[in-house]
Amino acid sequence: MLANGPLLDELGGKLVALTQPTVLIELAAALAALVLAWVFVAALRRLSGQRNPDSILFGRHLFDGALFPLVLLVFGYVARNFVDDHIPLAAFRLVIPALMSLAVIRTGAKVLQAAFPQAQWLGDIERTISWLVWGAMVLWVTGVLPRVLVALGQVRWKMGSSEMSVRTVLEGAITAGIVLLAALWISSVLEARLLRSATGSGLSVRKALSNAIRALLLFVGLMFALSAAGIDLTALSVLGGAVGVGIGLGLQKLAANYVSGFVILAERSVRIGDNVRVDGFEGRITDITGRYTVIRSPGGRESIVPNEMLISQRVENLSLADPRVWQSTVVSVGYDSDVDLVMRLLCEAAYASPRVLKDPGPSAALSAFGADGLEFTLGFWIVDPENGTLSLRSDINLAILRALRAHGIDIPFPQRVVQIQGFGPAAQAAGGAMVPNVPADLAQTPASAL
Repeated sequence: MLANGPLLDELGGKLVALTQPTVLIELAAALAALVLAWVFVAALRRLSGQRNPDSILFGRHLFDGALFPLVLLVFGYVARNFVDDHIPLAAFRLVIPALMSLAVIRTGAKVLQAAFPQAQWLGDIERTISWLVWGAMVLWVTGVLPRVLVALGQVRWKMGSSEMSVRTVLEGAITAGIVLLAALWISSVLEARLLRSATGSGLSVRKALSNAIRALLLFVGLMFALSAAGIDLTALSVLGGAVGVGIGLGLQKLAANYVSGFVILAERSVRIGDNVRVDGFEGRITDITGRYTVIRSPGGRESIVPNEMLISQRVENLSLADPRVWQSTVVSVGYDSDVDLVMRLLCEAAYASPRVLKDPGPSAALSAFGADGLEFTLGFWIVDPENGTLSLRSDINLAILRALRAHGIDIPFPQRVVQIQGFGPAAQAAGGAMVPNVPADLAQTPASAL
């Protein structure tokens, strides 16, 4: 049994020790360590000029990053050793495990946030890690943890030529988690440094390099983790063959997407920031991952396109040759309008927009003789379609409307002529409907006046 006499005696002794006056000295030393850690991290933050809220070390706030609990843990150990030379320890037996738990939780949370910023499951993982770490701390402080580990070590089984236990698997899982977190931390730091000042084609190349580094570090970390868990890596050769068969059959599409992703990033046929049209969807490339590419339309919609489509299908890269994009709007005016004046007003309205290129400048043309009026087409060039085209067209149309109204130019509305014929004998003989006779002056009346 875990709750035996020595364990209860040990817990009782710890509780009695917490009632001693020397505990106040320990709490004062812990408070001093807290203040010194706060001052040290704040000074380091100012010296480094770090203001990135996604930083693993500093975070959004001083206590939000991983650096503050780590520094606090170091200062807490220093204060503990100093106090231990003069008085027996009581409070620090609780403070140090609490600081270690806090450091583990904050470091793990910040690394996962940096590695997977858009993951929906991140909150659940953070809460799970917090519960496990705080639970282990309680078992450690109460003295139950060593007895639990002994009990778990007695649950054993054979796996091939090696013997494993629950304790071995648990320790291996913890070691694997630490190694993978370290690999994610290193890859996140390298990715941030590689992508810090990259733009255009350089951004795509560095993105490919960062993805390759992350994959390599995770693979090496996984190998170390499996070795720490007591798994014979030579036995993975059979598993590797099975995985190869799976890739060749069931995982063919997934493998093709990853291979296509690296090909796209290496060839730079499409890059982050390019305006493309894929399968009828047009937008700007915002991200290229190993498996898919994110395309954002001017209207705000995002399309996740598998990388294989960018290799096997026709892709229009609107930014590859010329970043300029031609836009147009149609305006209708009355037939009695001054054509030259209308064309001049249309061009002036386009010139007034700062997003419209001056060379080549906008042009207006009489494009059609409409049923209701003369139709003019105003064409202009822009170089920033990623900022949206609907708002630009709206601004130009408003400027055109104001200019036409200021010069008294008529903007026609649809009109139709309805002819009402009287009821005749021939129609009656054919079984037509009764239509009343109307005066001659109403024989031709615009539909808008009815």
